Amino acid sequence: MTERLPLSAFIIAKNEADRISRPIESVIDWVDEVIVIDSGSTDGTQDVARQLGAQVVQHDWQGYGPQKRFGEDQCRNDWLLNLDADEEVTPELAAEIRAKFAGGSYKDADGWRIMIRDMYAHEPEPAPWAYGYHQIRLYDRRKGRFSDSTVHDTVRPEDGARIASLSGIMAHRSIRSLDFQVGKYNRYSGMQVEDMRARGRKLPRSRLLTEFPVSFFKAYFVRKYRKYGWWGFILSMNYAHARFLRVAKAYEAELLEKKGK
Repeated sequence: MTERLPLSAFIIAKNEADRISRPIESVIDWVDEVIVIDSGSTDGTQDVARQLGAQVVQHDWQGYGPQKRFGEDQCRNDWLLNLDADEEVTPELAAEIRAKFAGGSYKDADGWRIMIRDMYAHEPEPAPWAYGYHQIRLYDRRKGRFSDSTVHDTVRPEDGARIASLSGIMAHRSIRSLDFQVGKYNRYSGMQVEDMRARGRKLPRSRLLTEFPVSFFKAYFVRKYRKYGWWGFILSMNYAHARFLRVAKAYEAELLEKKGK
């Protein structure tokens, strides 16, 4: 029997019945507990999670940061591993984490960054060139916690906390379909505008002209979407439109504010 680590994994979710099994199954056999914080699923997400051995806690949606902070509070261990419902720990990353706990070297840092790489439904694993980003996902909550931003879910380490990086990756299955992707970035762009306005941030109107072409270039060349062929062209167009939509919605909000609506 695999030895369980003194580590709590937690996942926030809503209507993820078709995807929630992957993150749970990638950790359930070697972490001490898996906590799923559900914010009102109606598709049976809770039942799927429980059947796989996870504990489900109901909590109304408060935004990304507050929801993850609530999740931190539900865990019984100080060392936490955070996954999203569209992510999974790869076998290589699992082996690396287990080795660090077995040898005690996990304490060499207070928080560990993990590379999270995009993976699409038609792929068996993330491409070597897949876009990815580092985030602190394995950490000691006594040395840092998620921010309380409703839009940005990022672990904020305390001053002096030691941060290092793991070599293994998480696979990120963020796109169920193009229809799903368009709906997701439409919702998220609205949340971004609300967050910017709450902080008093304004975007220059000139970005209405530059946002789409600059963002397409960034996606197609910098993020290397071009290597996916026609699929990469589609991804680049959608990325550029999502970025443009954020600027457009910000401008729309300014116009409505001037009209007193």
